[in-house]
Amino acid sequence: MKVIAKIRKISPDSEVQDRSVRLVDVEGKQLGVLTLKEALDEATKAELDLVEVAPNADPPVCRIMDYDRVRYQRVKKRQKGTKKQVIVHVKEVRIRPNTDEHDFQFKVRHIKRFLEDKNKAKVTIIFRGREITHNERGREVLERIVEEVKDLGTVEQVPLLEGRNMTMILSPKKVN
Repeated sequence: MKVIAKIRKISPDSEVQDRSVRLVDVEGKQLGVLTLKEALDEATKAELDLVEVAPNADPPVCRIMDYDRVRYQRVKKRQKGTKKQVIVHVKEVRIRPNTDEHDFQFKVRHIKRFLEDKNKAKVTIIFRGREITHNERGREVLERIVEEVKDLGTVEQVPLLEGRNMTMILSPKKVN
C-alpha cells in the first residue's frame, strides 16, 4: 500500500485521517468525497495504491490505481521521447593565422568530418604576440574555411574577436 504524490504515507493512528478527499476508482468512476481513512480502506480493499492526482483541488482528488505500473509507463514514455532526440555537439578546431597549407588542409578535413557527423564546428583563430595587429589575416583564414566547407555547412555565428581569439561557429546544412 503506497500513498504517493503530495499526500504522505499515513498510518492508521495518524491525526489527519479526518481530512476529506474526492475519490476516483480504477474505472474512473467518482466515489464521492470521503475521509482519508475511508479512501485508504477502499484502496486496501482493491489491493491497489492511493495516489493524489490533483493536490490543488478543493478537496484534493485521489485515485485508486497501481502506482508502479503508472510510473513504469511514464518512464517508458520519457525514454521513447528521448530516443528520437538528436544530440548536437560543438567540436572545436584551433588554428593560427600563419598556419602552413598542409596543416590548414588537415584542419579543414577535421571540420568537414564534424559537419558530416551532424555536429557543429567552432573554429578559433589564436593570435599570439603581435599577430593581433593583423586580425584581418585571421578573417581571411576564416573566410577561406567557409569557402572550403560551403557544401557541408553554413555560418551560424559570424567571426567575432574576443581578446586574442577570433571565433566562428559552423553548423551542418539541413537535409530535406
